[in-house]
Amino acid sequence: MNASVPFYGSFPAPLAPLWHHLAPWPAAPAERSFTCDGDHALEGHLERTCARVLSGVRGLVPAGRFEGLFLGGGYGRGEGGVLRDPGGDRPYNDLEFYVALRGNRHLNELRFRRRLEVLGEILTPLADVELEFKITSLAELAARPVSMFSYDLVAGHRLLWGRPEAHLLAGCEHHRRAENIPLEEATRLLLNRCSGLLFAREQLAREPFTAEAADFVRRNIAKARLACGDALLAAGGLYVWSCRERHRWLQRLARTAPWPWSEDLVRHHAAGVEFKLHPESGGLPREELRASLDEISVLARDCWLWIESRRLGGSFASVRAYAADAADKCPGSPALRNLVLNLRADRGRPRLQPNPLRHPRQRLFRALALLLWEPEALTDLTLRRRLQRDLHTRAATLPGMMPAYRALWERVR
Repeated sequence: MNASVPFYGSFPAPLAPLWHHLAPWPAAPAERSFTCDGDHALEGHLERTCARVLSGVRGLVPAGRFEGLFLGGGYGRGEGGVLRDPGGDRPYNDLEFYVALRGNRHLNELRFRRRLEVLGEILTPLADVELEFKITSLAELAARPVSMFSYDLVAGHRLLWGRPEAHLLAGCEHHRRAENIPLEEATRLLLNRCSGLLFAREQLAREPFTAEAADFVRRNIAKARLACGDALLAAGGLYVWSCRERHRWLQRLARTAPWPWSEDLVRHHAAGVEFKLHPESGGLPREELRASLDEISVLARDCWLWIESRRLGGSFASVRAYAADAADKCPGSPALRNLVLNLRADRGRPRLQPNPLRHPRQRLFRALALLLWEPEALTDLTLRRRLQRDLHTRAATLPGMMPAYRALWERVR
């Protein structure tokens, strides 16, 4: 990649002709496997796990409150990871279950969340992967605008229990319209995946460098590879629930109107798709991982600056220019709500700097950009003070700043 020639112009393909051929988006098939090519034993294992989960949930939740149970994530979309093992195929990704309950979601979480967590702890050893339970409200989902999360859940899932889907998800049809996903969702996707790169860089610097750390680094590199292409598609209204379908359209986009880093984008996305479908366990050498992380970080930087230039209506020639720009990076968020979010992010401690009337997520945007992509972030006094204000820390080194970054990321991402 030619890092000196970033592309921050208009979307690198004519959207109208592409959109004409893309609509309507492919629907998730009603009957499908959990994986693309897992063996029969793995498919049967996942089927039995879902049956155990359904039985457990029905035993914990009153029938009058229980609306439905969905399997989301890769396995819900039929694209779950298959870990090849000498003894046969095994699951790799967490199993994400969405429990739809009638009534107020927050009250339901207070009442049932711990029960479901205990169920997950009991069934995890049998499932061979972590089980995650999320309580949701279909009425609340119907009332909310589409997001990347809601689109992925509604457009690609496996219904394990509930009324026929057409009735169960009545009122949620707008969540199937990927072209309406807001542009800030592309930024949030990159925020989370690039934070993974930052955490991976932290692991690479630690001693000893364990096999578990190597797996963590490798996994986060693969997620970032996938996210760069996905974020560009989302920014252009071309996102689709299937990672394989997204890759085909990314290839077509690059052929239709190639741009300076299209070849690198498609190559990394292909590697990300392959790891998602066929993950590999076992650590790679530290230097090989460091080289891969450095390479994907450059592509992620160019994607970040391009998307943020498009989202904010500006032109950021560098990470330093992006961090120094005084414009609100979360425009449209109400000031009073931002004040409450800042108090929550700072554990109830009121602060005058940075501006508490702006969304705290923009502090993450600046901190991520500087820590991951600006070599002088900790040696330049102005940039270091910017980081210290955003993260509310006195630390002057990367290891010292990372706990503050992680804490803010976990609260406001």
